[in-house]
Amino acid sequence: MSVPERWQELIELVIAPIAWIPRMQEVLLGFFLAPGTPWAVAARYVFLGFPALLGVAALWITLLSLYTLPFRRSRVRFVSLMLLAWWDAARAVTLYWGGIVRVAAVAVGWGVSLVALGVRLAMESLQRLATTPVVMAGRGGAQGGAWVAFLTLVVWCVVEAAALTYATVPVVARALTGVSGGAEESRFTAGALYTFLLLLVLGSFACLQTLIAAVRARELRLVVQMAVVQLLVLTFEVLFLYRPLAQALTPDAKLGVGTAIGLGALAWLATRGATWFLFAREGTVPMLAFLERRSEAETLAPRAWTPPTTWWRPATASLEREIEWLHARGEELTGYVALPALQLIAAALNFGLLAVASRPVFQLPFKTLREITETRELLTTLHLLPRKQPIL
Repeated sequence: MSVPERWQELIELVIAPIAWIPRMQEVLLGFFLAPGTPWAVAARYVFLGFPALLGVAALWITLLSLYTLPFRRSRVRFVSLMLLAWWDAARAVTLYWGGIVRVAAVAVGWGVSLVALGVRLAMESLQRLATTPVVMAGRGGAQGGAWVAFLTLVVWCVVEAAALTYATVPVVARALTGVSGGAEESRFTAGALYTFLLLLVLGSFACLQTLIAAVRARELRLVVQMAVVQLLVLTFEVLFLYRPLAQALTPDAKLGVGTAIGLGALAWLATRGATWFLFAREGTVPMLAFLERRSEAETLAPRAWTPPTTWWRPATASLEREIEWLHARGEELTGYVALPALQLIAAALNFGLLAVASRPVFQLPFKTLREITETRELLTTLHLLPRKQPIL
């Protein structure tokens, strides 16, 4: 609808205070939508996006509020509050930029701290690994060379686990292929199987030491348990390693299944007995002491049976402390990330409430998230009541 010429100059004069804002918005929109490198675009939106929105909103509210000045009471106070709102907005923008830098510094600091912690733990682990023989020799007392037996035992277990892995990989691969419906063998099968068999061999020597200690202490229950474990280990190694070895060493003799298993069992007993009396008898005790973080005397001493419900309490307490620490650090990091943006949003709301209620609602700046009150509390502090109460 066309406007009469006599009114055009008046309308242009009236809308002159706000006529330039749409053109400024177009310029800002073109600036933010301009192409650039991903880092430049991200920095543009992060550092200038929210301040630009706050500036546009503040300009609209301030200039539109000029039209309401003839109808307001306490105009001087209103103008003063509006100027203070601009001061709060400028301070909020400054704190927003400072908050972004603070978040970046905290993130970099956490990353450097984690890397330093990893390096420190790796160096300490290498140091402990290098000094383990010396420590074990010192703990050995009269058995100063026990660490030699321990290292020999470890090497033997590594070799025995490798031989078992070589003998059982084809069988395990065929079994897994059949279970998975003809899928190809995974490249991690050999590594996982070797790890399992190494733990099995190490555990069998540890169980043998426990069996001897249980026989000396006359703990029948523990003796039966360790004997069953040794029987299972014997059966597994005889079926997959020593039986094929016995058949390979006697190619001319046609051995039956029972004969081959019997010869394999005798070979296992001979090998295990020889290794036990040569080095495993002295090497198992330092191994158990190292794993249990005990001295060799405490490892050899008989211990009373403890209920199985006590071992998880320290782990649970440690987990609870870690969760509490994570929650505290999470709340702190949330404050670092959220406060800068909330400062700008609160400044924009202050402009709007100045135009509507002639008073701000937020006391800026926010120092913590707890200073940001809920909506109901904000409404009770405003007391937005009409000036003229209805007559009942």
